[in-house]
Formats: sequence, structure tokens, C-alpha cells
Amino acid sequence: MEKIAFFDVETGNAEEFYVLETTTLNEIEYLLVTVDAQGDTDALILKKTSPTDAAEDSYAVVEDEEELKLISDIFMEILEDVEIE
Repeated sequence: MEKIAFFDVETGNAEEFYVLETTTLNEIEYLLVTVDAQGDTDALILKKTSPTDAAEDSYAVVEDEEELKLISDIFMEILEDVEIE
């Protein structure tokens, strides 16, 4: 499982996540991440917000309910043993 670090501009802290799965919809990359290497904790869905030609990738937590439901359904289909609430 890939481990990635994000710099939180609001807090100034680096946060590490484990990537459980990735998917792309309408040319937008989404990551399903968790803070636990086993994936047994709460997960977040992150959406790539940086342009494709950016030097560094930027991600934001998906907060739009409709978008979150759509992407959650895709991740549940990919990861058959995962339930996303």
C-alpha cells in the first residue's frame, strides 16, 4: 500500500495517509485514503485540484454530498469488501 504525505496549508503540518485505491472520473483523479496501514479506520476521499501540468499535485477532501456519493459508490464497486458510509 502506497504511503503519501500531504502538507496542510491551514495547520502547517504534514499529514501521512495510506492510499487504498485510486480512480479517475471525468479526467479528475480521486484517492481513497486512510491513516491506518491496515485500512481499518475511517477513510477520506481526496480530489485532485491541481492542473495536470502543475509541479506538485494538490488535493482537497470531497465535501459535496452528490460527488461524494458518486465516488463512494465507485470505490465500493472496485473494493468489493469495503463499505463506505
